Amino acid sequence: MMTALLFASAADAPGVYYAYQNSDSVGKAIVIFLIIGSMITWTVMLEKGWSLYRAKRLSERFFTVFSQYGEANMLATALLQEAKVNDGPVAAIYSSAVEKLLDFYAAGGETARGIPVPCKLSEAQYNAIEAVLEREVSSQLKELETRIGLLATLVSLSPFCGLFGTVWGVMMAFCGIAVAGKSDFTALAPGVAGALLTTVAGLVVAIPSLIGYNWLNGMIRNLTVLMDNFTEQFLVCVKLSQLKFSNRNQ
Repeated sequence: MMTALLFASAADAPGVYYAYQNSDSVGKAIVIFLIIGSMITWTVMLEKGWSLYRAKRLSERFFTVFSQYGEANMLATALLQEAKVNDGPVAAIYSSAVEKLLDFYAAGGETARGIPVPCKLSEAQYNAIEAVLEREVSSQLKELETRIGLLATLVSLSPFCGLFGTVWGVMMAFCGIAVAGKSDFTALAPGVAGALLTTVAGLVVAIPSLIGYNWLNGMIRNLTVLMDNFTEQFLVCVKLSQLKFSNRNQ
């Protein structure tokens, strides 16, 4: 979008192309840098937007399945099968916690159809499961936030690059007038136009990047809440299964 705007036909002059032609090498370099920055921001926003949407959809699907089976049996076949084919972060959290839970159940020595039979968990084992859940949530959150820092950097850097280019261009325009000994506005206008182009370019990059950054952060916050809710529900289901186990053995 920005590239098409910049390199419009010369027939549209005076305009963006006219301003670009009258920029010095520093101003042109800044504009090119901002064009590259714009391409990067749009790539990051589109890629992250799709991946976060997919992660949210898969996580909600797994949470729905877990809500149906988890309280009655956290090791239900439907849950285990869904965890294998689901690439969402909630399914990954479930898989890590169930793996640790099965290790503790396997230590009890009893199995049914190849699956360890639930046994009484100690306080230390319960804390270990909780630690696994928290660690996996942190790992998934780190993955979700990949390249968000790059987007934040471009949001902050672009206006400053544009401002630097404008200040530089205006300074050089006045220096040129001083050297030429002319004080009329027509001599100053081309240099000022070229200088202001960098500010325009910086805002063209920064504004959509800021909107995309806030939008992506909102999606990450929603996924974080979903993962935290699942963690709490999983621990509640572990406690309920332990309570049922205790009641059967009284």
